[in-house]
Amino acid sequence: MGIRVAVAGASGYAGGELLRLVAGHPEFDLVTATAHAQASRPVAAVHPQLAGLDLTLGATDPATLADADLVFLALPHGESAALAAALPETVRVVELGADHRLRDAGAWARYYGGAHAGTWTYGLPELPGQRAAIAAATRVANTGCYAVATILALAPLIAAGAVHPADVVVVAASGTSGAGRSAKAHLLGSEVMGDLSPYKVGTHQHVPEIKQATGATSLSFTPVLAPMPRGILATVTAVPTGAADPREVLNAAYADAPFVHVLPEGAWPHTAATAGANSCHLQATVDVDSGRVIVVSAIDNLGKGAAGQAVQNANLMLGLPETTGLSTFGVAP
Repeated sequence: MGIRVAVAGASGYAGGELLRLVAGHPEFDLVTATAHAQASRPVAAVHPQLAGLDLTLGATDPATLADADLVFLALPHGESAALAAALPETVRVVELGADHRLRDAGAWARYYGGAHAGTWTYGLPELPGQRAAIAAATRVANTGCYAVATILALAPLIAAGAVHPADVVVVAASGTSGAGRSAKAHLLGSEVMGDLSPYKVGTHQHVPEIKQATGATSLSFTPVLAPMPRGILATVTAVPTGAADPREVLNAAYADAPFVHVLPEGAWPHTAATAGANSCHLQATVDVDSGRVIVVSAIDNLGKGAAGQAVQNANLMLGLPETTGLSTFGVAP
């Protein structure tokens, strides 16, 4: 018998990816998967890619989840806190929503609204000191998808004094799975194909999370919806201080990080190269005209941006190698 794992919110895209990873994990035993509207349906009827996984979606309530050793909460923002509070303290929890990411209650009210549920250990192992913090935690708040793509590109540069923390500009394109699985007119194939469209310009909820994790003091963020199912490509620019070479800083920061790859000079990240993996690909240069540092980051928003990151955190919480059950290599074509 392995480690008993439950997935709440298993009918969504991130939930489906969690089911795939947990079912293939050598130490996990997937015992429960829950949903709301899809409850009572077989998992394979909701996620055809999981044909052969003999499991029926149950109702999302504490009693259904309490027997697990570890629970993943892949629920919409604002829906995890009450459920997590009702689970026994002995149950480890990784939350993929935003309910417990932010330390600042004011920032939560400004970007999400409603009462602030409190702060859990932040689930980005590549930040200094976070592996040990995650390993010691029973409650971990997974990163946001845009947030991890930006933080991995920016945090080491600010920490090393290589760029100024003010005047950071980010433009990031994401696949449509990042918007969730609920039916929405603007996500119909006829609306998305052949189109790029910005949204939540200057108001995206990942801004305070990025600032909290990187030390940035001023951040302009423009997200763009791209006509692809999964992936994020983020372009992060900042003003250099001249104190260090940005590529050298990134190489030093991630020398022992199994899932972060600083590409050879001249090679640039592609979203397709990270599909199905828990990897982040990075490249840095200096703009020959403006002199700004440019870092380009690529991840799979359902991998390193959600389910893969959650499993990486769970591995650390359970004393397993962080790479267990996860791939550093993407699927192509």
